[in-house]
This record gives sequence, C-alpha cells and structure tokens, in this order.
Amino acid sequence: MSEPVIILNMDESMKILSFLFPGFTALDLIGPTTVWGLMPGAEFQTVARAHGPVKVDMGLEVVATHSFDNCWSAPDVLFVPGGGHGVYDALQDDELLDAIARVGSQAKWVTSVCTGALLLGAAGLTKGYRSACYWYARPDVAMFGAIPDDARVVIDRDRASGGGVTSGIDFALAMVGKWDGLEKGKLAELLIEYAPQPPFGVGRPEHASSETLAAAESILKQEMPTEMVAAAARRRGFIG
Repeated sequence: MSEPVIILNMDESMKILSFLFPGFTALDLIGPTTVWGLMPGAEFQTVARAHGPVKVDMGLEVVATHSFDNCWSAPDVLFVPGGGHGVYDALQDDELLDAIARVGSQAKWVTSVCTGALLLGAAGLTKGYRSACYWYARPDVAMFGAIPDDARVVIDRDRASGGGVTSGIDFALAMVGKWDGLEKGKLAELLIEYAPQPPFGVGRPEHASSETLAAAESILKQEMPTEMVAAAARRRGFIG
C-alpha cells in the first residue's frame, strides 16, 4: 500500500497535541517535545480530562494546557506517551480513550511512544497497522488488532510509534526527517547532541543476562498486568 501524501510545511504552524493521564512517564513526553520544539512553527497542546497539573509516574507534575472539551479537534500530530501502571489504569478510562479516538480520527499523524501504543490501540486507531511498543508489553498490541513490531521506530502510513521510553528521542528525530527532510533531522540530532553511549549495553531484553532479565520481568509483571489489557480489549469490542 502506498503512503498518503502528507505535507507539513515547517515554515507554517504545526499543531502537536499530546494526551496526558495520571502516571504517564515524563520522558516519553519531554523527549519528543524537546526535539519537535526545534521546528519553526511548532505549537503544542497538552490535554487531559481537566486543565491543570497531571502527576507523572515519578511524582513530578506536568500541566495540561487544555481539556478534552476545548483542545484542537484536528491537529497535525496526535501523540500519546506511555508509562507503567498509569497506562493500564488509563486503559479502563473510556472517556480518555474516546477523546483519543475522536482527535485521532481527524489528525494527520497518529503517534505514540512506549506503552502509549496500547492506548492508541484501545482507541481503535492502530488496527491493521504495525506498531512499536515497550518490549514487555509489545505482544499486547495484538489484542487491539495492531501488528507488533520490535523496531525502535516504526512508521506505517500515517501512524508512527517508538519503542520504550528512551526511543522517544529516536522516534521524534525520525519524524523531523520524515516531515522536513533528512538534513533537518540531522540538524536536530546535532543540536541536542544525541550520541547515546549506554554504560551497560543491556537496554534490550536480548542483550541482558538471564538474571537481569528475570529481575526486570518480576517487576514488570506487577507493573504491567496483561489481564488489564485484555479487560480493555474485551470492553472495547476487540476480543470476545
């Protein structure tokens, strides 16, 4: 299938709307926003049930500039960050999912990072699309009809997604290159001095020792309960 022609002129306004919910991961939002903020004409809205502070998973607060009722209805980019248990609680919030679905149906691009992919899925926006997601939760996007993809950045037509947490920067840079050309993407990468050198090199499960992987999985089993994804998928009509 050929990709749709989507033109976002960086010399003009570009509206980027991000949904917030209690317990999301701040870096999932801050990484991409830092990169996209380098683009001339970028405008941002952060949206939650009500205008005001939203507490992230580590206790900090990020302000939602708008509510579901007064945000942009057709932004250039819809973005959903991920998180741990906060995402799984958000999967039970039909008002949030319906708001994501409503805006996503009119957005030029529908995007996520980390387990934000599960929220896009539950909103019915990624059925039949390839989707990246945090490694532990990646198989669960299939419950919403999405196709799990283990790439760090996945672009499928007008859907784009990043893997877990830190991949938000890779994802955002890739999108700058997609929207405004390779050279602009390279410039953004240099401006933020993006040259990661992970000290331990075990940031993917296939690179971790069996002991480290087991320790991570014991934590994530509690933080990311698959049964809560299945409950949302049943309630939203994706599975019987």
